[in-house]
Amino acid sequence: MTTDVAASTRVKAPAEFSVVAKLVAEAFGTFLLAYAGLGVALFSTPSSAPIPTPFAVGLSIAVGIAAVGHISGGHFNPAVTLGLAVAGRTNWRLVPGYIASQLVGGLVGTLLLWVTIRTLPSLGSGNSSQTIFTQLSNGFDSLSPSKFPMSAGLLAEVVATAAFVAIILFVTSRRAVKGMAPWAIGLGLSVLVQAIAPITNASLNPARSTATAVFAEGSALGQLWLFWVAPVLGAVITGLIFRGFGSSDELHGATAGGVGDLTAEATRDDGARVSEAVLTAVEAGTAEGAHAAAARESSGASEAARGEEAVSEEAASAEAAPAPERSDDDDAREFFDKDR
Repeated sequence: MTTDVAASTRVKAPAEFSVVAKLVAEAFGTFLLAYAGLGVALFSTPSSAPIPTPFAVGLSIAVGIAAVGHISGGHFNPAVTLGLAVAGRTNWRLVPGYIASQLVGGLVGTLLLWVTIRTLPSLGSGNSSQTIFTQLSNGFDSLSPSKFPMSAGLLAEVVATAAFVAIILFVTSRRAVKGMAPWAIGLGLSVLVQAIAPITNASLNPARSTATAVFAEGSALGQLWLFWVAPVLGAVITGLIFRGFGSSDELHGATAGGVGDLTAEATRDDGARVSEAVLTAVEAGTAEGAHAAAARESSGASEAARGEEAVSEEAASAEAAPAPERSDDDDAREFFDKDR
């Protein structure tokens, strides 16, 4: 019966999602970031939509991870993908497809914003829409919101992206609190975007920078290189530190094996893992029950053997003991009992 209970407790673990599903999830999440996050920056005003742009960007990432993070890991950022691959948390075979999907998703989201802007009669000219997207783009020197030089922009983007990837690695650890990853990552991104927005307009994401620079003036496209180099450099630095000092059970073995992603596992339902734990406990209980039964049978057999030995000892002592002497009273009692 215990075998039946153990078998009924086993729940099949969910199958790994296909590569196509992962790529679609990455494209969708990056689209959400570009369309919703940049849309708030483009169309909202403090009086009509009080959500600040940094919070909107972070919230779009959090919602995207909560929605499809269990499929692909919810990177939505080429720098994050490279950083996690260096850290051993993402298989290198996924990296090219992830980056391509992120670029496509960001470009589609920004294209829809550009088409929407072009429907306004006052902004119908190409030069006006390019000017608007130049203001949305990342830059340094004359394109910096506060006119910071290139060195300041490079340092800010490297440090901010390194911190962002560190947040992702820590909050998706096996020992981290389950269910907190989307919101910790989103809020962390909001704070970092707010911190460096006056310096570079806050990229931390080459796909986001590319998506706006394509529709902007040529000056923004000419500075795009920094917003690939700096975020990737910051993410790789964090990935190397994590790989050198992180726990060995956190490493995926990203150069071999399947094409899984540990950040995706961190946002999946733990039901299968719980059922396996219950099964282990049931099997352990079954083994303990068998040992206990064997111990009881052994104890019962030894007690029975001791009882038989005691009876045999009493019988032997009874035979060895001399017969008691008979008295006249004993003879009289036997005589009366026999007559009665």
